[in-house]
Amino acid sequence: MSTRHLFTSCDGLVNKAIRGIITYNPSLSLDESNRVVYDTTYDKSKVVIISGGGSGHEPAWTGYVGQNMLAASVQGDIFASPSTKQIVAAVDAVPSDKGTILVITNYTGDCLHFGLANEKANAKGHNCRTIICGDDVSVGKNGSMVGRRGLAGQMGVLKVMGGAAGAGGSLDEVYNLGVAFSQQIVSIAATLDHCHVPGRAEHGMLQEGVVELGTGPHNEPGYKKLSPAPSASELVSQILQYCLNERDPERGYVHFAPGDEVILLLSNYGGISHLEMGALVDEILEQLERDWKIEPVRVCAGFIETSLNAPAFSVSVINVTAAAKNCSYSVEEIKSFFDARTTTFWESMTGSQTRRRTRQQQIAQPPEEEVKAVDKSRDLTIDPALLEKMLRNACEALIKAEPDLTKWDTVMGDGDCGETLRTGATSLLTALDSGLAKSGSVVRVLLELEDIVESKMGGTLGGILGIFFVSLRAAVEKNIGLAQSPVLLWGTALATALESLRRYTPAKVGDRTVMDTLIPFATVMCESGFDNGVKAAQDGADATKTMKPRLGRATYVGVSSENKELPPDPGAWGAMVAIRGLRQGLVEAI
Repeated sequence: MSTRHLFTSCDGLVNKAIRGIITYNPSLSLDESNRVVYDTTYDKSKVVIISGGGSGHEPAWTGYVGQNMLAASVQGDIFASPSTKQIVAAVDAVPSDKGTILVITNYTGDCLHFGLANEKANAKGHNCRTIICGDDVSVGKNGSMVGRRGLAGQMGVLKVMGGAAGAGGSLDEVYNLGVAFSQQIVSIAATLDHCHVPGRAEHGMLQEGVVELGTGPHNEPGYKKLSPAPSASELVSQILQYCLNERDPERGYVHFAPGDEVILLLSNYGGISHLEMGALVDEILEQLERDWKIEPVRVCAGFIETSLNAPAFSVSVINVTAAAKNCSYSVEEIKSFFDARTTTFWESMTGSQTRRRTRQQQIAQPPEEEVKAVDKSRDLTIDPALLEKMLRNACEALIKAEPDLTKWDTVMGDGDCGETLRTGATSLLTALDSGLAKSGSVVRVLLELEDIVESKMGGTLGGILGIFFVSLRAAVEKNIGLAQSPVLLWGTALATALESLRRYTPAKVGDRTVMDTLIPFATVMCESGFDNGVKAAQDGADATKTMKPRLGRATYVGVSSENKELPPDPGAWGAMVAIRGLRQGLVEAI
């Protein structure tokens, strides 16, 4: 895959791209600080649909904001989920009298951030619900708790839900349609090579003459390598077998009965020519009719959900008849929702431009940030010099560890873990330079960490840390009466924070996640002090080298016979580095 790019760095690229993309519809506005695109002409009296995810999948999701589809979208960094704060800002931008539905792609970071945003939005008075979409059959029924990851089938979900909402459907009706429709999708992708992220090193490029089946949209290695590369006809045959063979115990997700009405979505990942895409559509339709007696009632092909410049594609087959049996809408009504005209990229790149606005008019000013005050009666204060030294040491240790964390995460995921932690560390150092620790207020530091995580750290780890720091700060304030016994106070607060995390993730010790560091640290610290807690964190992080992943992308990436030895889990190791850095700062200050 070519490394040649017009923009050779990711710095500022996402915001610049969104500013350009929204010009297709003059009714759109951009909250640039939160990367929220919203329709200024949306109908507040109707159900509102909001979705989003990592950038690099354009036109998803910005390109689907408009009439009869999304009222708002929210973008994270490249291949990383948006933060909780961004998602709440999207809900606030398009309040609905009838209710809001957040449609989530089934990746751990997205589920965590959207789940927490849903709770925060409801606490603010919104009426929010969530739907998690996973359609990739390459992730089989192997006992994994993760479920199927999301591919372009989700855009079909957004289309019918948007049409139903535009037609005046109730919150229950639109929500039940979304659930029913999302459960009747089978998808799989194939690639000739992986994509290249501007400014990053090459990532798992394929050898000449190899095709990968089951490719993930974030550069994850596929389920299976095919060598020598099959012909287009042979590749399509295998793809349809994985999607439609109901006798496959691992991948028979959807039943297709004779006469069922079906929709076909074919998404270009970004690097397939229009000429070959046209031929690919023809080949798929021929084989569907010849081998499966299926003639789709709707066919959509093009840039539906991409993966930067990958020469790859995904195929999604949706059973509309089966979906209709599990919701209040008929097959004809669901098709009408799918056909509903929109003012989005779904129709064309030109969109609705009968009324122009200047580019400046489309860029909305963000609301003023809420200033979070510290309640002195519930604050924990320590020696300012000690607090400063501990925090700086932890941040500097994380920055130093970033290259290794990035390298390890590249093996198992999409390579953003190290960058995410480095972003948090450098942001905290900037706050310390501005005097954050001068008062010795621990609660003030935790509030700053909350803001940093929510504003600047997306991805799975950002979601986990966001919940963790919010809960930790609240627990410290609630248990401030234990301040005379620091070990008891911190042990109680850490236990409370971990209990909050368990509501959002099933991860436990042994699952090869950041919890392999956090849980032993909190448990041992409460029992026998900080030094022993740090030792437990080190042991927990080191133990992840020999663990089989049970959650997240790592369950289907990097665990083949080609990768018998694994690096430590980067999230667990990063948390350990920070904890160890705090202790080293304490030792040096004393």
